[in-house]
Amino acid sequence: MNDPSRLIGRLQKAVTGAVLTPLDPAYDQARKVFYGSYDRRPAVIVRPVDAADVASVVSVAADTGLELAVRSGGHSPAGHGTTEGGILLDLADMKAIEIDASDRVAWAETGLTAAEYTYATGALGLATGFGDTGSVGIGGLTLGGGIGYLVRKHGLTLDSLLAADLVTADGSVIRVTHKTEPELFWAIRGGGGNFGVATRFLFRLHPVDTILGGLLVLPAAADVVIKITEQADAAPEELSTIANIMLAPPMPGLPDEHIGRPVVMLLMAYAGEVEAGQRAIAPFRALATPIVDMVGPMPYRDLYQFTEGGPPINEEAARSFFVDDIDLDSAEAVIDQLHQTTAPIAVAQLRVLGGALTRVASDGTAFAHRQRRMLVAVGAVFDDPSENDLHRDWVDRVATALRRGEPGMYVGFLGEEGETSVREAYPGSTWDRLAAVKARYDPTNLFRRNQNVAPDSSPQMPVTR
Repeated sequence: MNDPSRLIGRLQKAVTGAVLTPLDPAYDQARKVFYGSYDRRPAVIVRPVDAADVASVVSVAADTGLELAVRSGGHSPAGHGTTEGGILLDLADMKAIEIDASDRVAWAETGLTAAEYTYATGALGLATGFGDTGSVGIGGLTLGGGIGYLVRKHGLTLDSLLAADLVTADGSVIRVTHKTEPELFWAIRGGGGNFGVATRFLFRLHPVDTILGGLLVLPAAADVVIKITEQADAAPEELSTIANIMLAPPMPGLPDEHIGRPVVMLLMAYAGEVEAGQRAIAPFRALATPIVDMVGPMPYRDLYQFTEGGPPINEEAARSFFVDDIDLDSAEAVIDQLHQTTAPIAVAQLRVLGGALTRVASDGTAFAHRQRRMLVAVGAVFDDPSENDLHRDWVDRVATALRRGEPGMYVGFLGEEGETSVREAYPGSTWDRLAAVKARYDPTNLFRRNQNVAPDSSPQMPVTR
């Protein structure tokens, strides 16, 4: 549809929610995403209020051939939550949540952020595990996996997913469960946004109220880094950790003499009895004299305070991958490289996995990396786009020092890295199975603003309902 006025008019008639054009005062703010480098201008931004609105937008995109971008929270490292000249379907106004505390389940619309959901359920002493950042939308995070503070105790976010309401490429609104659409239910648990627009999720809730958690800052000697990973591996499953190796920034409670020196900023969450948590965390405190110790009893939802409120991210160079081990040489290389970067923020992050994550079969969902020991993420945040190559080279050097074991990527952390990396996220038969599901539910690849799995070109059985 080459006539923008016709497109706008059609959408305004088809949906109840807001339809924003480049002439609307709210347009420039509405088109922004978390990563400022993705400065794109959609032809139109639609904010649906329900699944019927979403279905109408999907149908218009299919009819016109315009690129369709779907945004939940806008944190996509690859900028998939926006489009240049296409239709942006922004779910920000769909935030309804229905909590059944007695059955420990919650229906949640996908415009909710992790913090919004967690604060609502936390008032009842219940939680579903998401990531470590509260402003991330629950839509993309759940469909990609969800590795956060409860991963060892309760698994991935998608392991708590019981059902989803999905708008498919033909405009149908369907309920997806292991009984109604078993193969599609397998695919959406890890396969990202390849198969439709999720408008609501039914999550299992877990009793998580007061936890022992917070931030422990230790000096970043190589042996300390290795021992942190060993302790995290051996810890009770109630304890999940995220270790950020970086130069210490100015922060409350940090003595001036440590600013600019290598530290491990260790985020910890023990989802169990506080006294048992103190015993589990004691070995970490004993590794070195803590520089800052902000670990204590707190409501689970308060963990988000440690990762929110930073400056906007304009430019970022990043790599992430699974590893099965790190050694002293690689830890020393990381610490040495921290002194070689000029980026305002540069970090190597280690998340030791295991626990409940491993108790689902590797082919039980489209997330296929159940047995990997650790997730690594390396990133440099900066302001000047002309420095991109400089900081990307640094990230690549650190990533090379840390890579161990078979290739493997977490789709939720992937940037614009191409099909090779996407295939590493979906290894072996997982890719083939996803491509077959894609061919059945989205044969024209309408949903391609994602880490895309193209539809299998072999003949497929038609979807019948």
